[in-house]
Amino acid sequence: MKAVILAAGYGTRLQRDVSSDSSGRFAHLVGVPKPLLPVGQCPLITRWILALSRSGTVDGIYVVTNAVYQAAFEDWAAQFPGVRVLSDRTRSNEQRLGAVACLQLAVKHFHIQDQVLVVGGDTLFKEDFSLTNVTEKVSQLQAKREDSCLVLSYQCRDEETQKYGILEVDDDLRVLCMKEKPQPSETESRRACPCFYVFSKRSLPLLDTFLEEKKDAPVEVKDAPGNFVSWLVLRKPVYVHEISGRFDVGNLQSYLECDLYFKEKLQDDKSYMI
Repeated sequence: MKAVILAAGYGTRLQRDVSSDSSGRFAHLVGVPKPLLPVGQCPLITRWILALSRSGTVDGIYVVTNAVYQAAFEDWAAQFPGVRVLSDRTRSNEQRLGAVACLQLAVKHFHIQDQVLVVGGDTLFKEDFSLTNVTEKVSQLQAKREDSCLVLSYQCRDEETQKYGILEVDDDLRVLCMKEKPQPSETESRRACPCFYVFSKRSLPLLDTFLEEKKDAPVEVKDAPGNFVSWLVLRKPVYVHEISGRFDVGNLQSYLECDLYFKEKLQDDKSYMI
């Protein structure tokens, strides 16, 4: 299995918050991409590299960033020989390719012909999440059907459905559909789907099909990876693995909450996410 970490975003909300803060407390965060933000004792993305490496989950880790942050990621990656960095060559939020196109870029550039674990570079999970459990679940599913894929879900509040992709599943936890930011009245489900997916080897060619179909769509359609999942569930079996929750670093407040948790509340740093 290979891992692709999506880190080509520009963090516009977070940087806007940092720039508008007049206290000067967050000056050190100016221009820092979200995956490289310090969370506890190390950058957010480093927690993924350590967990992926220690768990033996993958045999290749690829980080897709943009041209603005490429040098920063390459400097960071120098300490991890197994990590390779790829730029999407964009230089502004308006130019961004979108998460799905960045995933396709990595698959093609690195000639990936294996199942792929996809991680959002600004996301971390609560301590019940385990990469070992995820890979065991994938193995069980693919023993029954080789092209099975896996996504995560956690319960969100009624008022939060409009912020996330919401999964509707059957009794076997197979995804029936995914609704993008629905009103609470539009679905009975409260299963939020974070940016963490395991795509089977046979599902990877469908990235080309999806992007060809959406080539004239606004970049927002190609930027939300959940849109690909929503499209994929009609073509491949996609199942849910349940977790308790996540940290989603979107703005300054959510970053501070995440940082505080890892400084003061994390129970076991060495086994985190393994």
